[in-house]
Amino acid sequence: MAERGVSRAEFIRRRRGSDFVGRRDEVGVFQANLERVAGADGFEFLFHVHGIAGAGKTSLVRQWDTRARDQYRAVTALVDDDVHSAVEAMAAVSEQLGRQGCGLKGFDKLLATYHQRRHEAETAAVGAPAAEAEGSPASVSSTVATQVGLVGLSMVPGLAPFTSAVDAKQVAQGADRLRAALSSRFRSHDDAQLVLSPVQVLTPVFARELAEVAQRVPWVVLFFDTYEQTAPVLDRWLRDLLVEGDYGSLPLNVIVVLSGQGRLDARCWGDCLGMIDEVLLDVFTEDEARQLLAAKGITDERLVEVILEVSGRLPVLVDALAQARPSDPAAVGDPADTAVERFLKWIADPAERAAVLSCALPLQLNEDIYRAAVGEPEAAGYPWLRSLSFVIDQAGRCRYHQVVRSPMLRVQRAASPTQWSRDHARLADAFGQWRETLEATLPADGHWDNQHWRDLRLNQTYHQLCAQPHKALPDSIHETVQACDHGEATLRRWAQTLTQAGQDTNTHTLTQLGQNLQDTGTDASFLIAALTQLLTIPVITATTRTLAHTIRGREHRNAGAYEAALADYNTALAHNPDYERAVWGRGTTYWLMGRYQEALNDYNRAVELKPEDAGNLAGRGAVYERLTRYDEALTDFNHAIQLDPDQAWIIANRGQTYQDLGRYDESLTDFNHAIQLDPDRVQIIASRGETCRLMHRYEEALADFNHAIQLDPHQAWAIASRAQTYRLIHRYDEALTDFNHAIQLDPDYAWAIASRGQTYQSLRRYDDALTDFNHAIQLDPDRAWDIASRGETYRLMHRYEEALTDFNHAIQLDPDQAWAIYESAVVLRLLGSEGAAERWNRALEAFQAGAAGEGQKAVWAAGNLLVVLCGLPDWRRAHEQAGVFLSACTNRYQIEEVLNDLADLRGALPVDASQLDPIVSRLEAALSQS
Repeated sequence: MAERGVSRAEFIRRRRGSDFVGRRDEVGVFQANLERVAGADGFEFLFHVHGIAGAGKTSLVRQWDTRARDQYRAVTALVDDDVHSAVEAMAAVSEQLGRQGCGLKGFDKLLATYHQRRHEAETAAVGAPAAEAEGSPASVSSTVATQVGLVGLSMVPGLAPFTSAVDAKQVAQGADRLRAALSSRFRSHDDAQLVLSPVQVLTPVFARELAEVAQRVPWVVLFFDTYEQTAPVLDRWLRDLLVEGDYGSLPLNVIVVLSGQGRLDARCWGDCLGMIDEVLLDVFTEDEARQLLAAKGITDERLVEVILEVSGRLPVLVDALAQARPSDPAAVGDPADTAVERFLKWIADPAERAAVLSCALPLQLNEDIYRAAVGEPEAAGYPWLRSLSFVIDQAGRCRYHQVVRSPMLRVQRAASPTQWSRDHARLADAFGQWRETLEATLPADGHWDNQHWRDLRLNQTYHQLCAQPHKALPDSIHETVQACDHGEATLRRWAQTLTQAGQDTNTHTLTQLGQNLQDTGTDASFLIAALTQLLTIPVITATTRTLAHTIRGREHRNAGAYEAALADYNTALAHNPDYERAVWGRGTTYWLMGRYQEALNDYNRAVELKPEDAGNLAGRGAVYERLTRYDEALTDFNHAIQLDPDQAWIIANRGQTYQDLGRYDESLTDFNHAIQLDPDRVQIIASRGETCRLMHRYEEALADFNHAIQLDPHQAWAIASRAQTYRLIHRYDEALTDFNHAIQLDPDYAWAIASRGQTYQSLRRYDDALTDFNHAIQLDPDRAWDIASRGETYRLMHRYEEALTDFNHAIQLDPDQAWAIYESAVVLRLLGSEGAAERWNRALEAFQAGAAGEGQKAVWAAGNLLVVLCGLPDWRRAHEQAGVFLSACTNRYQIEEVLNDLADLRGALPVDASQLDPIVSRLEAALSQS
C-alpha cells in the first residue's frame, strides 16, 4: 500500500538521502551534535560548511536536513540564494516551518502588514493631520541617527557636495516629520517604523515565535546554503540574531548551518569564530570516489581510473559521470576531453543529449521552461532530466549545479555562436509571452509588486542579454533602475542576473557592472550608491536617467538629505519638465522641509499634469491646510474624496481641516467615517479624540485616547493629548503622569512640555511651571501660546513686568491672539497703566468677532467675552452675555473655566468686586444643574 501523507518532494528528498555516499565523518559530526543535550560539553549551535564549488556542500546540507527530520524529529528550513534580504530569509523560513505545522503566525501577519504598508509609503509623506507638536525641533535621537546617516552618505562617490551642506538638525526635523506623516497615514507609529526599519521590527517577532516553536519540538535547524551569495545581506543580521541576542534570546536547540564556498567574513564573525564549528569539504578521497562509483555499478578499473582523472574527484562531476553508467571502456576516449564532453558521450540517446545541453541555458527549470528549451510540445523527458545528479531540486523548480552548467554553456557558445543567440532569443520570447499573459490579470501599475511577474521579467532579461549583450544593455539598465525603485532585494536579484549573464557570455563590462552593484554595500545608502553607479553608464538613455534621478531623489529624501534630494529632482525635471512623479517628489521634499509655498507650486504643477489623481489633490490640500488656506484645502480634499471615496487618510485630513476651522461637527463626521473605513488607525482615532476634547466632550475624548494608546503605547502625541484632557477636567495627577510619559518618549516635545507647565500652573507649582515654559520656549521660540502661558504664570506670581513683557512678545508674534491681549490688559490695569483701556477694547473686539461665529470656538469666545465685559466693567452687557453663554455652552467644564477666569479677575477689577457676585451665582446655579 502506498504511504499516505508524504508529498512527492518529501519522497524524493528521502530517496536521495538514502543514496548518499561518502562524507561519513561530516555526517557523523552533525548527528553526534543532535544526540547531545543542548548546552552540554561539545555541543554546537552554529556550523559553517565550506569548500570549493562542486565539493558537495549542498548534498551534505540536504543529507543533514533529511537526517535531522527523519531521525531526530527536527523541524527544518533551507534557505539558498533565492533570498536577497533578511526579510526574505525570515519569510522563507516561516513558510517552510508552516508546511511542517510550526508556522510563525504572528510574524506572517506582521509581514503581510509590512508588504501592504510598504506600497502605501510613497504617498504617505503629505498625509499627516497637523498635530499640535508641529514645528517642534527634532528629537535628540533623530538628530544622532541623521548624523550617522549623513556620514554614511558622504562615503558614496559623488555625494559629498550635497551632504556637506546639510544641517543635521534640520534634516532630523524633516525625518521626524516623515515619521509623523507615516504614522498618520498608517495604523500606528509601529506601522511607520515597520516601513522605515522592517528588519528591526520584524526580527523580534520572528525570534520570539521561533523560540516558541523550539519549546515544542526537539530541534529547530535552519540551513543557509550558497551562503557566499547571501552573506553580504545576511551576515550582520544573523550575527545579531544568533550571537548578540539583539532581537531576543533563542533557545540552544535552534541550530543554524551556513554553507558556502569561502570562509566567513572576519570583519563580522572574527570575534566569535571560536563558537562556530567549521566543516571543510575538499574533493573526495579516492576511497570515497570509488565507493560512489561502486554504488552506481561502475567497477571496471579502467573506467574508474578515467572518471577519477577527468573529474579530479570533484564530487559533483564524479556523480554526474557515474550516473551515465558507461559500459564500454573503448568509448572513454582521450583523457584530455572535458568532463562535460565525456558525460555527453555516455548518453546514448541523441535527443536526451541535446535536451541536457538545451536545458543548461535557462537559469532554472520547470516543465514549461523545459518545453521551451528543447522545443518539444510535451515534457515527457523532464522527469528523467530532473533525476540527474547535478540537477538540484528547488521548491517545485530545479536548476543545474553551476560546476556542470558553466562548461556546458561554454561548449554551446563555442560550437555555434549563431545557434547560441537563436536559442536564447527563443527562451526570451517564451518568458516574454508568459509575462504578457500574466500582465493581463494584474493592475496596470502593479506589475513590479507581483513576484511571478518579476521572475518572468528577470529571466527574459537574462536571455536577451545572452542573445545580444550590447543591444539588450540599455533596456536592461532601465529595468535595473526600476528594480531599484522596487527595493534593495529586487535590485540585488537584477545585479546578480547581470553578473551571471556577463559570465555566461564572457562580457566583461556586464560582469563588472553586476558585481559593482552587488558590492555597493548593505546599509541605508545601498540604493543611492547603486543609482549613482548606474547614472555613470554611457549607454543610459534620457528616460532612464530621469527615472534614476527621481528614485535617487526619493532615497535622499527618505534619508533626510533634502538638499541632495532637491538636486536630483531638479536634474530629473531638467531632462523632462513634465515628469509628474519628479514634480510630486520635489513638492513632498519641500513639504518635509517646511517650505510650504514651494511645495504648493510643485503640487499645483502635479495636479495640472494629473488632474484626476486623488493623491496629488490630497497632497496639495495638506499644504493648503498648513498654510491655513482652509477653503482651498477643503476644495482639494472634497475633489480627492469624490475621486477615491474610500481613502481613510484623505477623509481624516479633511476632518483635520474642519477641526482647524472650529467646524467640529463636520470634523467629527469625517473622523467617524475614516475610522469606519480603517478601524485601527491610531492617528485618526486620536484626532477624533482631539475634536471631542475641543468640543468639551471630555469623556468621549478620553475613550478615544485610551483606545489609541492601547493600540500604540508609544504614541507620544496621543498620550499628551489625553494628559491635556485630564488637565481640563482637573484630574491633575493623571495629567502629570501622562505628560511625564509623553516627554519621556519624546524629550523635545515642546507642546507637551508647555502643557505640563500649564498643569503645574493649575496646581500653583509656579516654579515648576516656569521651568517647563522656559524649556518649551527654548525649543520653539516663536510659539506665542507658550510665551503667553509663561506670562500668565508671572502674573499669578505677581511678577507683572515680566508678565507684560511676555504678553507683548506673544501679541507681536500673533496680533490676533485674543487671550494674550486680554491678559496684557489685566496686567496693565494691575500696574495702573493708562494703556489698559486700549487693551481691554482690543480684547473685547477680538472676542466679539469669535463669538459671532459658529461651533465650539464661538462658545469659548462667548465665555471669554463675558469675562472681558465683567472686567470693563459693563454690568448690563455682562448680564446679557451670561445668558447668551449659558444658552450656548454644552457641558459643565465650559462653565467651570469661566468661573475660574472670573475668580482671577477679581483682583484686577477697578470697582467693588461684589458686583461680580450675581453673575457668579447664576453660573454656579447652572453648574449645579448640569
